[in-house]
Amino acid sequence: MLIKAAVHREVRQPFSFESLKIDAPRDNEVLVKVVATGICHTDVITRDGFVPITKRPCVLGHEGAGIVVEVGRSVTSVIAGDHVVLSFASCGKCDRCLAQEPAYCREFFIRNFSGKREDGSSTLHHPEQVEEVCGCFFGQSSFADFALVDQQNLVKVDKDVPLELLGPLGCGFQTGAGAVLNFLKPAVGSSLVIFGVGAVGAAALMAAKIAGCATIIAVDVHDNRLNLALELGAHHVINALRESPVERIKALTEGRGADYVVEASGVGQVMANALQSVRMAGSVALLGVAPQGSKVELDMNVLGAGRTIKSCVEGDSDPSSFIPQMIGYYREGLFPLEKLITFYDFDEINQAVADSCKGEVIKAVVRMS
Repeated sequence: MLIKAAVHREVRQPFSFESLKIDAPRDNEVLVKVVATGICHTDVITRDGFVPITKRPCVLGHEGAGIVVEVGRSVTSVIAGDHVVLSFASCGKCDRCLAQEPAYCREFFIRNFSGKREDGSSTLHHPEQVEEVCGCFFGQSSFADFALVDQQNLVKVDKDVPLELLGPLGCGFQTGAGAVLNFLKPAVGSSLVIFGVGAVGAAALMAAKIAGCATIIAVDVHDNRLNLALELGAHHVINALRESPVERIKALTEGRGADYVVEASGVGQVMANALQSVRMAGSVALLGVAPQGSKVELDMNVLGAGRTIKSCVEGDSDPSSFIPQMIGYYREGLFPLEKLITFYDFDEINQAVADSCKGEVIKAVVRMS
């Protein structure tokens, strides 16, 4: 069948809208009508050439949510008409997947960044067969009105929750929330700092509140994000353009530094500030994705005194259990997704990307109709 897709052809250039052919589902695959999809930082840096992909043209997008249209013969988890959230791809068979750690799947790169199925075939094609179009980005390529996914990387959700809000749970929101709840696991009454309160950082902030952190500090350079951080539960906000975040954090924590720090920007100097803001025996979670070859200059003494510096992928999350957990928090009013999201029509996807890059919105979500 023919679909409408936003195709990535040239580095740092706008997406072009094209009609493509999408395969019928194989035995283990599911055809999904995409209702909405989030714009993630990883989509942007892939478009800009910072993350390698097999070749262009390709269709990006990996925060899709939609309705099942057709399933392959071996699919048992969903049926036509089910509402689903699409997440990253994993094999479901390796030791990491079997240990409920699919974010560290042995085939993570191949399944999420190669642009093809594991057998080397593509799910998308030019109608006249003049060229192959890479799909399967994060197992979905949701910058289109239909997506073909393996049943392994979708999660069935209840129909009474607005699908247009749920796509970012598949990546950005689960990365931030999972980094706190699954990875750092802060003690009740502890202090936690978030550097960068875009979509990932805002989700981490809400998770810190859920975890019972007594001092939550948000650092950014955009006042609109810091104002929202206060609304979401931050106790203190710091604009790093106007004051030293390290000095202010030390002052707010009696000179010790924070118990936990989340770095969600991927900027070298911000990473350095984050590492200098944690107390002795404290922990830092590095979430930001930096361009390949990026370096961080740091006094080696900062790495001493029992400090732990770790990175995590997708918030250490198993989407099959963590996405329903986040939806539960949303139902309880603890994870107000609607406060983070700005909607765009599909035809406005390039504007959505531009606004995201400028920090004018927290999470841009594109609705297909």
